[in-house]
Amino acid sequence: MLFYRAAVDLSRSTLNYVAGLIRRRRKAIGSAWRLLNPGQQALLVLVYLRKGETFDELGAGFGVSTATAWRYVEETVMLLSARSPKLGQALQKAKRDGLHYLVLDGTLIRTDRINADRPYFSGKHRVHGMNVQVIASPNGTILWTSGALPGKTHDLSAARIWGILRKLEWAGIIVLADKGYQGAEGPVITPYKGKNKPESQKRANRSHARLRGPGERANAQLKTWRILRKLRCCPLKTGHLCKAIAVLQNYEVARG
Repeated sequence: MLFYRAAVDLSRSTLNYVAGLIRRRRKAIGSAWRLLNPGQQALLVLVYLRKGETFDELGAGFGVSTATAWRYVEETVMLLSARSPKLGQALQKAKRDGLHYLVLDGTLIRTDRINADRPYFSGKHRVHGMNVQVIASPNGTILWTSGALPGKTHDLSAARIWGILRKLEWAGIIVLADKGYQGAEGPVITPYKGKNKPESQKRANRSHARLRGPGERANAQLKTWRILRKLRCCPLKTGHLCKAIAVLQNYEVARG
């Protein structure tokens, strides 16, 4: 096997942040000596999430077995996912920050599935995947990500399953969403549908899209982490991966 030097486009502070979580975890459980120190384990995990390398490639690059690389990633992803805010906490913080509206959007995380796995097949996107709901601020900051549901789940159904509409109504925050959420109760504003709309509705749709557009960039930010472009792991891990990456993405932007 050939080896070469490579770079990860993340800051040193993000590496130190993840290493700190690992260090505190090892101390809390009284972990014995490990082959990689907390900083090396943090780097291994960041390479996996940012570049989407396989566990075989990670193990070879860091001098550990494939199973050890897998364990390091699993442990760290769960540590990061645990730091993701609950929906109620995210909405309360949005109110404290004085945000006048939020943006709700669903994204499909592609998975490496076979045709027999019909629940994971999205008719809209024509691929297998998992549906994840994302709430963002007007400038595209990721405020909250849901767990994952099979790709065939409609965005409105997913929002109801996760209790998003109920929590939004309780918080009293206006939310902009695309046409996939039409029929939603509560403070959810969607564009007008149909052909030959009057000019007033066309203007309203243009304003709606202009306000919603920056917030929908949150999904694009998630997928700058290549692991989410096509998962090769169990689909049930999608939610934890998205939450972990949202924590890292927000930390990276805040320190950038």
